[in-house]
Amino acid sequence: MPVQPFSAETAFSLPALWHALGWPLLRLLMGMAAGLLIANVLEALRWTRHLARLAAPLARLAHLREVAGASFSLAFVSPAAANGLLSDSHNMGELSGKELMLANLFNSLPAYMVHTPTIFLLTWPVLGMPAVIYVGLTLVAAVGRTAFTVVLARRILPPPPGCTACKPDSSERTDWNAALRKAWKRFMRRLPKLVYFTAPIYVLMYLLQQFGYFALAEHWLSQHMSWLSFLKPQAMGIIVLHLAAELGAALGAAGSVLQTGGLSPRDVVLALMVGNILSTPMRGIRHQLPSYSGFFRPALALRLILANQGLRAVSMTIVTIIYYYASA
Repeated sequence: MPVQPFSAETAFSLPALWHALGWPLLRLLMGMAAGLLIANVLEALRWTRHLARLAAPLARLAHLREVAGASFSLAFVSPAAANGLLSDSHNMGELSGKELMLANLFNSLPAYMVHTPTIFLLTWPVLGMPAVIYVGLTLVAAVGRTAFTVVLARRILPPPPGCTACKPDSSERTDWNAALRKAWKRFMRRLPKLVYFTAPIYVLMYLLQQFGYFALAEHWLSQHMSWLSFLKPQAMGIIVLHLAAELGAALGAAGSVLQTGGLSPRDVVLALMVGNILSTPMRGIRHQLPSYSGFFRPALALRLILANQGLRAVSMTIVTIIYYYASA
């Protein structure tokens, strides 16, 4: 897979910059800002207690605090808002670094569920039944990550003090005006930091991609895949495309070889799973680092991403191995 030559004329023209950098960055910042505002409003109105009650049994089992349960419930709707909630609690000293790490891993299942409909609707028209298997395996891996986090957190964390989500004060009245003013003030204080950290890192990721550094890394990986000899040669193209061009191009190749009989449904599922696993490091750095850096300090954001993506890769590998032998 030769690395495409870099062309400053096309990459840095105004239309190209807006299409590939300006608009995606604006959408990311708007999504993160909306998530941060939602998190601040929920906390100011003290609605996090109601969200926490939805996940209270699982959070209590994991010895996680109320805010982790609220973040878990919120992540089913907006992972950005969930990260905003965890970030605020960590900054206020309510969550230690260890608790923050575990709470972030705890959200693996709801964060994945947000994208499941999109992934399924993208894969089903191209693959048919293998799409059900592929999405099902990735969902099992997400369930496994959250289950593992529950067990790990229960072993290393003491039971949290009290459970205000279990004993709400029904006599409490909410001053909406004061709560919303507080949320807006906190949001405006956090917004510049979100932009100052996210935008430069996103631009850096864009430049690294345009100058071919990601392509070089992907090319190196594609040249060192002899250990994947258990897969048919036709599957290598799917894996390389998964590394180089995200899921869409890999699906196109998978659909083609599936229709022509070059690969069986089992082979296609295995190729997509392996491509998903190998693309984990690039996806984490390219997509998660800019958004996480808006909520957490860059060094902390990197640690969270490494733990999150590392656990993801391990869980996907285990599920793939089980499927490989179970479907043989």
